Amino acid sequence: MAKTVYVLNGPNLNLLGTREPHIYGRATLGDVEKLCRSTAEQHGFSLVFRQSNHEGQIIDWINEARSEKAAGLVINPAGHTTTSIAILDALLAMEAPVVEVHISNIHAREEFRRHSYVSRAARAVICGFGIEGYALAISGLTTLIGAKE
Repeated sequence: MAKTVYVLNGPNLNLLGTREPHIYGRATLGDVEKLCRSTAEQHGFSLVFRQSNHEGQIIDWINEARSEKAAGLVINPAGHTTTSIAILDALLAMEAPVVEVHISNIHAREEFRRHSYVSRAARAVICGFGIEGYALAISGLTTLIGAKE
């Protein structure tokens, strides 16, 4: 049975491809999911891919990943990056490695976007590679999981 990786996406990522394409590009969330599924398959992972505009739903999915003993978790918390201590607390309870992903380089953007609560729980952070950052995160999990074992 393949190890499972969760990829969780926060608010407004359902608007990828149409929302601020000069920042986030023209790829859709469907394109992100295809990329993640292909990358996960290359590494022998099964994939749970989800998006929600609701903080509590994301927390429930993090808790589900923990209870299902996911091999790893990739999260793009989007707008919750800078605001959610509750998501941070859920991620801190994860035993599996967490990788934080951002499509844009949050450190080159507005000051308020530069602080991430989520980074405190992340083993790695990837930003600025566009949607390819998701593939890098899943590939990187293989190293983090191997180091854990």
